[in-house]
Amino acid sequence: MTHAIENRLDIEGLLARMPLFQDLAPERILAVAEHARGRRLPKGDMLFHKGDPAHGFYVVVYGQIKLAFPSCTGNEKVVDIIDAQQSFGEAVMLAQQPYPVFAQALADSLLVFVTREAVFMLLESEPAFARRMLIGLALHNHSLVHDIESYTLRTSTERVVCYLLRQCPAGSAGGAEIALPTSKQITASRLNLTPETLSRILHDLAAAGLIEMDGRRIFIHSVARLRDSIAELPAEQPCPARRPGIRKRPADRHPAREPAREAGVGAR
Repeated sequence: MTHAIENRLDIEGLLARMPLFQDLAPERILAVAEHARGRRLPKGDMLFHKGDPAHGFYVVVYGQIKLAFPSCTGNEKVVDIIDAQQSFGEAVMLAQQPYPVFAQALADSLLVFVTREAVFMLLESEPAFARRMLIGLALHNHSLVHDIESYTLRTSTERVVCYLLRQCPAGSAGGAEIALPTSKQITASRLNLTPETLSRILHDLAAAGLIEMDGRRIFIHSVARLRDSIAELPAEQPCPARRPGIRKRPADRHPAREPAREAGVGAR
């Protein structure tokens, strides 16, 4: 039944609407579609496990995918959250290495899997596609370097404040209402914090009159004041600009990733 549903998907149409493929000629997209397949993933289901072979990469049509490291204690370290219009798995596919993380659906999701053979065909025949993919990988590696710097030089409070600031609309200075894209537990893991530490910092920010919280929704009274709240701390450095998303990431979202991401760079 699952295969029948997936076979009815308009893979060609889905690829044509993805930023990575939308500039390709129709005949090229058709050729790629012949080497691609759709995958519906219910919330909570695993897409792949750490150590599985990577024979291609994934594009998220809708939904949300978590990339994380497992541990023998049952805990996990969240590496990244992949949203709609984003892709992942390109690096390990090109390096022909196994996945260094596991992937799990945080919401009902639809993905398109593109095989390595289709990618190699495009890399050899479509210079613009090759540049687009290389730029995406380069931007990701640049972001990884910043993440390592952030986790080694920033305090817990600075990490949380910078994370909140990145959720705000570009150019905001007054009030802003944002929503945490994932649960506090997952957000804490991404920021290399315990859930208790994240809750304490959010409570302290609320007590200082900087934010108000209502579940996952957060109202920032003054973006400028929140930014200034960390400006005088000795370890503070300017919060980085959002990374331009070659894969069309939401323009005002780019949460920091784990320092352990260095080992998981191939996951993206």
